[in-house]
Amino acid sequence: MDDLILRMALGGLGVALMAGPLGVFVVWRRMAYFGAALAHSALLGVALGLFFEIHAVFAMVAVALVMAFILNTLEDSPTLSTDTVLGILAHGFLAVGLVVMTLAGDDHMEGENQDHHGHHLDLEATLFGDITAISQEDILLIYGGVAAVLAVMAVIWRPLLSLTVHAELARVEGVAVEWVRLGFLLLLAFMVALAVKVVGLLLLVSLLIIPAAGARPFALTPGGMAVLATVLGALSVGLGLWGGFMFHMSSGPSIVLAALALFGLSVIASRMAR
Repeated sequence: MDDLILRMALGGLGVALMAGPLGVFVVWRRMAYFGAALAHSALLGVALGLFFEIHAVFAMVAVALVMAFILNTLEDSPTLSTDTVLGILAHGFLAVGLVVMTLAGDDHMEGENQDHHGHHLDLEATLFGDITAISQEDILLIYGGVAAVLAVMAVIWRPLLSLTVHAELARVEGVAVEWVRLGFLLLLAFMVALAVKVVGLLLLVSLLIIPAAGARPFALTPGGMAVLATVLGALSVGLGLWGGFMFHMSSGPSIVLAALALFGLSVIASRMAR
């Protein structure tokens, strides 16, 4: 039991470390729907993992990266708005994922099956999260993702900040706008695929936007907001795990409820401070 609790805590903390700095830009750039589209597309990765009997995380990373490339290409479409493109791709990937999952066989939908690596492929856990199923291999994957996300964010932080403030001015200043934007989208895709076991696909975006939104009223600098969002995310994970154990709830919903509670306290505190 102690080993399980440690793995759950480490997994949740790892996701919070990724979600903090990424989430602040999701909030600033108003990209919540983009995160939801990535989460929908990841279900196709789960389906392909079932169909080809490969590790679901690797399949989700591949599909999410493809989705990010497509969105980056179509984002400046002169005929379609960004939200229209996101809606088409999100629901298209979701539908294809459900079809592929059906073709993979009804036995894959029951949650007791394993791929040929011995990894459990549980649809309910994929949608709503099951941090109790997190393994040492998952921990290694998550912290490999943490290292990659933080390293890349350290490189693109200033260009991405300039791009967020004013894209055209950033381009004039020599920022490679398209590459920086693509790099950020790929990081988001990477984080989505790695965070599925903690909160699930349906609730994953909330861990990006709620802590960042809660941190915003108290942050004096962009970096400070990223740090505070990470702290709030980590607290949400800790409180959510405690609540899940106490009230026998799934990890995903309990973590999101904890994040909502902290956000509510943030709103109240910010209004009282005025």
